[in-house]
Amino acid sequence: MPDAVTIGLGSMIGAGVFAALAPAARAAGSGLLLGLALAAVVAYCNATSSARLAALYPASGGTYVYGRERLGDFWGHLAGWAFVVGKTASCAAMALTVGTYIWPGQAHAVAVAAVVALTAVNYTGVQKSALLTRIIVAVVIAVLAAVVIASLTSGAVDTAHLDIDTDATAGGVLQAAGLLFFAFAGYARIATLGEEIRDPARTIPRAIPIALGITLVVYALVAVSVLLVLGPDGLAAADAPLTEAARAAGADWLVPVVRVGAAIAALSSLLALILGVSRTTLAMARDHHLPHALAAVHPKFKVPHRAELLIGAVVAIAAATTDVRAAIGFSSFGVLAYYAIANASAWTLTPAEGRPARIIPVAGLAGCIVLAFALPLPSVIIGAAVLVIGAAAYATRRVTTHRQ
Repeated sequence: MPDAVTIGLGSMIGAGVFAALAPAARAAGSGLLLGLALAAVVAYCNATSSARLAALYPASGGTYVYGRERLGDFWGHLAGWAFVVGKTASCAAMALTVGTYIWPGQAHAVAVAAVVALTAVNYTGVQKSALLTRIIVAVVIAVLAAVVIASLTSGAVDTAHLDIDTDATAGGVLQAAGLLFFAFAGYARIATLGEEIRDPARTIPRAIPIALGITLVVYALVAVSVLLVLGPDGLAAADAPLTEAARAAGADWLVPVVRVGAAIAALSSLLALILGVSRTTLAMARDHHLPHALAAVHPKFKVPHRAELLIGAVVAIAAATTDVRAAIGFSSFGVLAYYAIANASAWTLTPAEGRPARIIPVAGLAGCIVLAFALPLPSVIIGAAVLVIGAAAYATRRVTTHRQ
């Protein structure tokens, strides 16, 4: 149980705090905290639905498996497709976060280097141990705690920064919630490795909500403290908001500490993301929803090496050509589509199968759809187009198989 919670924390903490707060502030302005609360509600619904499904189907693949088993082959395919493309964009966002904090002037080059290095690490089958993940989570939380304390005890605090002003529109709050949802998506890491968790039927339903709750508390404390010293406008304008908050609080000594903490957090998330995406790609390739060649497992390292190399190459290209906000928006669209299918799958559960209260999957499904289409228009257009391509690929495969 502690290891499963730690895996979830290691996948979540580091994404939102270091990457999504500034884009969300640009969207919501003074309504940022409302967006965070809304994202947390939708994430809770998704987590509950995912936990119940993961307990029933403790297999690698997450909603790819749930959608296939509960809704049909097409919906499983679409969920897997949405997960792979959405999380691939998440990888790019995490890599760019490393670059932004470590070397802002060369963020893209650093991002590509990080992707290449971690792809090589995953290729050889070297994964973070539970102990290393605990250490990383402890370091990141300590850094965030230092930022919170430095901010709240500084003379730069202005409580008026928490007031909700006329710049906080409904559309802006919804868009911020969609962008911040990116920060909560790491709990899927627990479900996608269901085969590797001890006693999954008992562990997964408990671990996911606990990891999500701890993450929400951390995010809320950081968001409030940063807002108090920077204000909505200052936060929106910051490329590296936590280092700017440390400077505004007069804690210049903390700036390099924050940079290192951000890099560790983002690298930790990136390593976990590449692992999760490659395993879902493996599952889909085995079922011929993706080219079967991607199902190859390295004879020595026992990893899906072709899938990992392909994912690494795509992420490296994305990290070299896009920015953090675009990567987060596209990632959120794909992941929200993925969880919409998870909630629809949870709706079909019977009481004997551990069905959650009906309001949970209904609110989760509606929330995912609303937040997905509230994202920046380019993210919606590209995300929808990619889902259509995935559906077309499924239809083409079906026609080809039928003719054979």
